[in-house]
Amino acid sequence: MRKKIIAGNWKMNLDLQEGVELAAGIVDGLPALSEGLQVILAPPATHLTALYEATEDVAFLNIAGQNCHHLANGAYTGEISAGMLWSAGASHVILGHSERREYNGETDELLAKKVDAALGQGLEVIFCCGESLETRDSNTQNDFVAQQLSNGLFHIPAEQLAYVSIAYEPIWAIGTGRTASAEQAQEMHAHIRSHVAGKYGQEAADNMSILYGGSCKPSNAAELFACTDVDGGLIGGASLKAEDFLGIIQAMASTR
Repeated sequence: MRKKIIAGNWKMNLDLQEGVELAAGIVDGLPALSEGLQVILAPPATHLTALYEATEDVAFLNIAGQNCHHLANGAYTGEISAGMLWSAGASHVILGHSERREYNGETDELLAKKVDAALGQGLEVIFCCGESLETRDSNTQNDFVAQQLSNGLFHIPAEQLAYVSIAYEPIWAIGTGRTASAEQAQEMHAHIRSHVAGKYGQEAADNMSILYGGSCKPSNAAELFACTDVDGGLIGGASLKAEDFLGIIQAMASTR
């Protein structure tokens, strides 16, 4: 069954107390969640255990890490392993975010190893993909995103695909003054689903949750979520205010 998912990526924002307060505000305003409608919070790693303890009684609300190392342990100062995330209460991890690719030089080959590490630990993966402005303007975005998926994700066996969601980030429409339309989001999501079907079959593709990761907010969420192949959102800035994040969740709930 294809899940509807709203994931809030807090990035490097909020101290511990602010994070706990935000989580409490979100919990207080949540609509009824279910197997078909799930919410994920991805706070800074320092907040994971506190948020897990504050939300563990809320069904279908999960906690995610924003990244993990591809090895289980070692002399890697400042890094966090998949096992550490799991022990702190995380059930999911975001991998391949555009900011990690750009600022930390993460390659498809490295991400393939991180996917293996996360799935091997029992974490579910939100795998990010997306193209730059240059790639979009050259009209090669479909091939580019397909290559990211093929290189970083499609090595896993079919039985593990059930523990993976894909998040599409239109990097060209984030902070550039350009806006991605709902039609453009749908076009890429449909392409991603078709690419998954080509590798794993139509049933697997139909069960895959594909999230939109480009400036989703309460004012445009309903239009985006009405698209056939948009199954939710990986939310950045709008996840830092309970009212905005809840508005997006409600938009998703209303489209079921």
